[in-house]
Amino acid sequence: MTTRPSSSQTRRGATPDLGGPPRAPSAIGRLTAVVLRHRRLVLVAWLVVFLLGGFAAQKISSRLSYDFSLPGQPAYETALHIEHVFGNGGTTPPSIAVVTVPAGQTVARDGAAIAAGFATARHENPKVRFLDASVAGRGFVTSDGRTEYAFLFAPPNKSLGADRVTDAAMASLTAALPQFHVGVTGIGQLNSGGSRSGPGVLFETIIGGLGALAVLAFVFASFLAFVPLLIASVSILSTFLVLLGLTYLTPVSFVVQFLVSLVGLGIAIDYSLLVITRWREERAKGLSNEAAVAAAMETAGRAVLVSGLTVAIGLLSLIVLPVPFLRSTGLGGMLIPVISVAVVLTLLPALLAGVGPRWDWPHLRNEATASRGWHRWATSVAAHPVLSATAAMAILAIAIVPLLGIRVGQTSAAAEAQSGPAHGLYTELVAGGASPGILSPIEVLTASDAAAATLSRLEHVEGVSLAVLPSGTTGTRAGLSDLVVVPTIETTDSSTLGPVRAVQAAVAGSPGVLGVAGVGPGQQAFSSAVYGNVPLMIAVLGVLMFLVLARAFRSLVLAAKAVLVNVISLAATFGILTWFWQHGHGSSAIFGIPATGAITFWVPITVFAFLFGLSMDYEVFLLARVREEHDRGATTSGAVVEGLGRTGRLITCAALILFLAFASLASAPITDIKVLATGLGIGILLDATVVRALLVPAFIVLLGRANWWLPARVARVLRVAPSP
Repeated sequence: MTTRPSSSQTRRGATPDLGGPPRAPSAIGRLTAVVLRHRRLVLVAWLVVFLLGGFAAQKISSRLSYDFSLPGQPAYETALHIEHVFGNGGTTPPSIAVVTVPAGQTVARDGAAIAAGFATARHENPKVRFLDASVAGRGFVTSDGRTEYAFLFAPPNKSLGADRVTDAAMASLTAALPQFHVGVTGIGQLNSGGSRSGPGVLFETIIGGLGALAVLAFVFASFLAFVPLLIASVSILSTFLVLLGLTYLTPVSFVVQFLVSLVGLGIAIDYSLLVITRWREERAKGLSNEAAVAAAMETAGRAVLVSGLTVAIGLLSLIVLPVPFLRSTGLGGMLIPVISVAVVLTLLPALLAGVGPRWDWPHLRNEATASRGWHRWATSVAAHPVLSATAAMAILAIAIVPLLGIRVGQTSAAAEAQSGPAHGLYTELVAGGASPGILSPIEVLTASDAAAATLSRLEHVEGVSLAVLPSGTTGTRAGLSDLVVVPTIETTDSSTLGPVRAVQAAVAGSPGVLGVAGVGPGQQAFSSAVYGNVPLMIAVLGVLMFLVLARAFRSLVLAAKAVLVNVISLAATFGILTWFWQHGHGSSAIFGIPATGAITFWVPITVFAFLFGLSMDYEVFLLARVREEHDRGATTSGAVVEGLGRTGRLITCAALILFLAFASLASAPITDIKVLATGLGIGILLDATVVRALLVPAFIVLLGRANWWLPARVARVLRVAPSP
């Protein structure tokens, strides 16, 4: 049976510290006291930051980086060399211009006119290399003889918007060939059906906010539902303000703008939800308003601090990877929990101390007792821990199975777009005999005097459909030649790199060959740079997370269990993500997108970094309360029942809010962003239901007294009180 504190203790708001019963006011307690004494100043300060953040949010997009560089990787360095010499290609897959003659005519008959059209477009767009039949020495023509296609190598596009250079080149080609049908396809065009337009970050945030408001209205049944949204608004705009400053110090990835708005929305609301719920609980016990604020900050506020730290650690772990894109995502993403915690620990208590009681109307929900539904659920889990743990592990094991066949790489062409001109043209080209590998040509950079011999070797390599040495400046500049090799298949993921390896083997050690670049070699380079360093990332993340949680919960067992369960939860998430997108079982039904064939190379590592910290939030919410109840004298089983009974509704509603934010993010027009959002959403729901509501409480009950093991020597190192 749970032992309750005396009424005098309750009215003083004395609550146990996550790191042991405090003998002096804690840092959070002192911070809260300062905030309450200077409430108006705190409100004014955050108002100023909020207004400045609104200005920063309008400017941030133009400051973000679209850099996917891989410093030190041979394929990437070769691509940079090509880009430097030719001014295009290398790091950017080519677009494919498609010219179709009217029915009854053939490319053979109109070849001179088509060549003249390409010559005109080439003259008007010197930044673009046109690799058409006139410079390839052979025709890129479909089997019916009516369609000719050509590669357009353009400079890197530094934004998610339209590629203006390619658009201008295609406009010139279209104007030069008015008698023919001219179109364009390629990886970039297929990525979103030929359009980069979408609802936009602001619209996605508003949709996510409305969904969150509906959940908050259910949780609070009062006007307090608007307070977490206010906190989230301040957090998001404050993060944009700091992020804008960060862009002047280091490049920050464009992905961060999506994450700040929607992950920031979910995190700030979740943290506010935890604190406000505890504040209402303390008021229901009879505390005065300011005393309830102080008590809530000492308990829920401390849990928020630990939660924010775990999310920040998860994101900072990306810094150990030698990839600027992921490092900047980790650094920029780390600002989200840090600033959310700062706002929740300062602005929220100021608001609750001022207008909290007035906004808590109509007061339809009583927080004096735990949720009856969750109390019954917790009692059932505690009474049958073996059955509960077995059921949870069975569900997770089934979810993990598809992970065994995961492929990492570029989304397949079939999944990029199912409608629009780009999709139609690509389908027609392949049906007309063009190799599917036209989407991912390989570039081989050689010294000009070695180009002919290298070309001869490449023409006989298994997996190569076509190899050409373009004439003139299209293929040779500054004593270097760029040979273009078309593989027989798309070389876009880890299972389709056979032609790439064959080309690399054919030219390895050949005199004059400087390197191999392209989409496929880029996949290899990324896998080498990132996934070769994943064990280091996991080790760093696991150790840091273990130390933080061991100190927070004053238990080595609880900390180790939390890290282990998180790894299992993530494995299950990746298994479902593989089943959903790579195999197409969910993507087709929900998004109308067929199986991608692979998970885009940067998505798994980003999902891992975010989810490792985000899902740990719910572990902290639950275990903080379980630890508190045990410190008050409850048995392990009793602490689980009271802890889950008090936090179950909170955790599921918080997870639902984050899920709605990620669902809004999934409306972005870019397939890769959809995959990222789906992974995050699946992970959050799985973690809050099967893991935290079933597996974790069952494990705690089964471990019994072992949960609280913390040797005195370790306690001294962690600077906490030893467990009783």
